[in-house]
Amino acid sequence: MNDKEILESLLFAEKTACDLYFHGVMESADPKVRTTFQSALDQSLKVQNQIYDKMSQKGFYQVQNVEQQKIDTTRSKFSAS
Repeated sequence: MNDKEILESLLFAEKTACDLYFHGVMESADPKVRTTFQSALDQSLKVQNQIYDKMSQKGFYQVQNVEQQKIDTTRSKFSAS
């Protein structure tokens, strides 16, 4: 595996963990369990962001700029609903 594949795998695993922790927070009836899931989610989100930053620095995760007109069109579309 090369660096890009490793980072993609790590990012996918972290996103999966975030999803599980999020559902744990949402479904917890006990405040202590909820707090535990919330802490795990917060930490996992930090790790996910670190992986994203590293991928971005290496040029593996490129974000494309969107034209303002497309943003305005989309905003209008959903505001009208």
